[in-house]
Amino acid sequence: MALHMAVEVVRDSSNSLTSQIQDFIKREIAQGILHPGTRLPSSRRLADDLDVSRSVVVEAYGQLVAEGYLEAVQGAGTRVVRHLGAEQAVVPALLDEPRDDGPHLGAPPAPVRWDLRPSGGNIPAFPRREWLGCYQRVLYRADPADHDYPSLAGEADLRLELARYLGRLRGVRTAPDRLMVVAGFAQTLGLMCAVLPRLGIGALAIEDPGHPGQRQFVRESGLRAVPVPVDAEGIDVEALAASGARAVLVTPAHQFPTGVTLSARRREALARWARAVDGWIVEDDYDGGLWYERGARPLALQRTDPERVVYAGTASKSLAPGLRLGWLAAPAPVLDLLMRARARQDLGTETLTQLAFAELLRTGLFDRHLRRLNSLARSRREALEEAVRKHLPGAAVLGRGAGLHAYLRLPRGTDEAALVARALRRSVLLRGAAAFHAGPGRSAPALVVGHAHLPRSGVAEAVRGLAAAARP
Repeated sequence: MALHMAVEVVRDSSNSLTSQIQDFIKREIAQGILHPGTRLPSSRRLADDLDVSRSVVVEAYGQLVAEGYLEAVQGAGTRVVRHLGAEQAVVPALLDEPRDDGPHLGAPPAPVRWDLRPSGGNIPAFPRREWLGCYQRVLYRADPADHDYPSLAGEADLRLELARYLGRLRGVRTAPDRLMVVAGFAQTLGLMCAVLPRLGIGALAIEDPGHPGQRQFVRESGLRAVPVPVDAEGIDVEALAASGARAVLVTPAHQFPTGVTLSARRREALARWARAVDGWIVEDDYDGGLWYERGARPLALQRTDPERVVYAGTASKSLAPGLRLGWLAAPAPVLDLLMRARARQDLGTETLTQLAFAELLRTGLFDRHLRRLNSLARSRREALEEAVRKHLPGAAVLGRGAGLHAYLRLPRGTDEAALVARALRRSVLLRGAAAFHAGPGRSAPALVVGHAHLPRSGVAEAVRGLAAAARP
């Protein structure tokens, strides 16, 4: 493959051609024009483009490699050094993290070896071969209509398979014509925030602690976000009733981030509350099919009152968030409003991805993938619990064994923010639980740990680094 690059040189300059090439490439890297990992032309190609001796370019490249600007990899050519590689990433002041994780004690950005955040790269595995096979089959079967604008409700084949799958594994009471395929849970929440005011509702109650991004999204959508405390049984329904809100967003199977499961008593109370206030429940099935706790996974809250609960699921945890693939089941009047709201936003979700996922469900390949994923995640959770018992006395992993994250309670008196900062100095990137609370001082110190993407040895080593940071 012949690559080219625009390099400015002045032949009558007092600086040698080699120096000019070096200085030019350094400037392009410093200004962000040449990005990490960018492959450069071969020395022969660049020499031909510049009409200079190849030795001039060879010497320039060699010096830049020696100074750490470039890397030469056998068979892969010469590239700009990958400063942001998976295990060598430089974290620039944690730009993608909430600012309430506490100060970093003046520490400069540090190389991160173990990223234990519950987001970002916390994706264990993608079924590449199965997905490719399903995609190829639907592509070969596709007729011209499959390449037209998609249905706003989603492809009929996928809605049929989702109705079967959700009924079989979640106990969701729905039918294909009461399902909508959406671009992940974010779109579900956006549509609900658009529809609730039309139902006479101006506030949405949210779990506290809960997802900080969702809390901000609700506020920016023009609704009032009302935090309601979560305890060992899930959301406090009495506090919800006292809040005056008539709509609530909950994660009942595996609460994010604490990992607790909404108790049977609270499930019944929540359904009674919705009927009493003429209200609505948005059920976020946050972790999808990732359940490796001993015993059966709780059935969907939606089945307790399908006319009051909007059930929302996603493939973000089980496949990949980049697919932007989710779904919701809603009562007919609400679904109609959601469809109208969507018609004002977009033209539907990409067709072939929907059909490929329908094929994955229909053939049982998705079930098989989930079994592998649950086995892997269980192994990592066990490694986390073992490492915490061994290296962090007084700490404990709480919540049910499910999903891609765990809630790690720290000993009382631990300075959560300072620990997060010290751990970063030891190449361990973490999220403190404070970032997930609507207000300060509402719980014991804790960490929200994404663990499923790491090898077992990596989980243990990361916890050892955390333990070293915890020592005075």
